[in-house]
Formats: sequence, structure tokens, C-alpha cells
Amino acid sequence: MESRELVRWRSAFQLFDLRSWLIVIIGTIVSLVIIGIPTAIIDNPFFVRMTPVRTQDYFIWVMTGCLVGLIAGTNTLTTKTQSNGKVVSGGILSFLAVGCPICNKLVLLSLGTSGALTHFAPAQLYIGIASLVLLSWALYPRLQTINKSCCPHE
Repeated sequence: MESRELVRWRSAFQLFDLRSWLIVIIGTIVSLVIIGIPTAIIDNPFFVRMTPVRTQDYFIWVMTGCLVGLIAGTNTLTTKTQSNGKVVSGGILSFLAVGCPICNKLVLLSLGTSGALTHFAPAQLYIGIASLVLLSWALYPRLQTINKSCCPHE
């Protein structure tokens, strides 16, 4: 037996046409590249990571990409919600969550190398969770608005 919320979310995604899904895919890829290159999750000649990429970094990075892509896809439908601040905040927090703790100049200046590894690195998991919560919180009202505009009786 499916919950009502799950059925509502699925019905909102069923309204996506080919253009919407293309925007989702492009938004996901672009956000993965924008976060992955400077954090050196994607190997590149411009940035070098001083600490290895952890499993949690990959998870947060991919989930962020998917959520940002879905949020971008909802923009192709007619919705009126104010969630841009949550999207930007979630993206910035995600960048901080998956980045190398000693490569972040602000963290390094404020905490030093040992402080970055001792205090900031363990906190990155919670920063990542907060970013995913913010991005989900930005997606939720968009899906509700889509459902209300197309299926007012559900």
C-alpha cells in the first residue's frame, strides 16, 4: 500500500514531458561538474585534493546533483514557489560538505590544518545532510504546487 505523499510525488513527475526530463538530466550533469571539479571529486589538472574522497562525499555529491536536476526540471512547468534561497544554500553547503577539508582556504585560515582535519572534516557529514535537507525542502513545495495546479481534488 502506497502512501498518499508518494502517489502525489509520482503524479507530479508524470507531468514531466521530454523537455522537462532533458532539463533534469542537464541540470544534474551541470551541478555534478560544477561541484565535482573544484572539489577534485572529478580528477582534473586544475585542482588537487589533499585528502582522499570518502564514500559519503560521493553519496552527497550524487544526491545533490539529482535534487538540483529535479528542481531545474520543475522550472519547466508553471509553478510559483519561492525556494531559490534554499537551492543556493543547499548547493553551497554541499560544496563545503564534499570538498577537501584542508583545501578550503577559509577553513584552513580559521582552524588551521589540524583543526580542519580534527573538527571540520567530521562535521562535513552533517553539513552534507543539511544541504540535502535544504534541497529536498526546496523541491517539496514545487511538487505540491504542481500537484495542486493539475490535480486539485487529490
